[in-house]
Amino acid sequence: MTTDTIILLSLIGVLFLLFLSIKNKLSKLMKGVFLSIFLCLLTVTGLLLYVNETEELVYAKQFTTNQTTRKASITEKEEVVEIKESVLLDAPIINQLPELPRGCEVTSLAMLLQYAGIDVDKMTLAEEVEKDTTPYSKNGNQIYYGNPNDGFIGDMYSLNGPGLGVYHTPIAELAEVYLPGSIVDFTGSDFEEIKKQLSNNNPVWVITNSKFKKLSDDQFRTWNTPSGEIQITYSEHSVLITGYDQDYVYFNDPLTGEKNKKAPIADFEESWVQMGSQAITINS
Repeated sequence: MTTDTIILLSLIGVLFLLFLSIKNKLSKLMKGVFLSIFLCLLTVTGLLLYVNETEELVYAKQFTTNQTTRKASITEKEEVVEIKESVLLDAPIINQLPELPRGCEVTSLAMLLQYAGIDVDKMTLAEEVEKDTTPYSKNGNQIYYGNPNDGFIGDMYSLNGPGLGVYHTPIAELAEVYLPGSIVDFTGSDFEEIKKQLSNNNPVWVITNSKFKKLSDDQFRTWNTPSGEIQITYSEHSVLITGYDQDYVYFNDPLTGEKNKKAPIADFEESWVQMGSQAITINS
């Protein structure tokens, strides 16, 4: 009931009470006028009540329709990809050696891009990937060097000098050059997202370590970089995940050249999380 309707009903009540109190003093003409006004107000009030009720019914119907549409939209957006019990994809295997002893990241990227039909090799990607050219220096126990989040660190072609590798951001940016709009960097997600991507036939580029299990704290060092302090390990490694089952995760290892190499899935997941849950794939 609207405010206008309430006011009209109040006015009708007042007029009715006034009419009762003075009806004996009124002439027939005035009684007729009072009754006419009373009936008019009563009619208008009835019309307002009908209109309001109709509007409320229409609104309720629209609200219900909108809610149903919204729920359908949410259901569509939240449609869950079916995670298969096991997956094993056939992705090309590329060995980083002997040309790129520190080039596991670009070699794993070459495997991912070639799987997507892109004709590119590891050496081209090694040239094109962003570099952080901050020089290596040491002052006591303090190490000053570049940040793998900003670009490749050190010498990719030899182990004679200092170096490390590169993390997901520069790799994703380079991949985007070859497949614009089709690269998915889901770093920070949980391992279930890797399974979803594999279930969609998308191999996944990741950062892990060469032991494929969680490392002890003494395996990490602190570097002072232009972007701030960072914890690094010289055991850092990159592979292309090609599958999984209940017990194992399968991957192409550029260091050994082994296709669909396997490691215990729980150990591998811990090593991946320890390295920042870095993961990139293609949007098929």
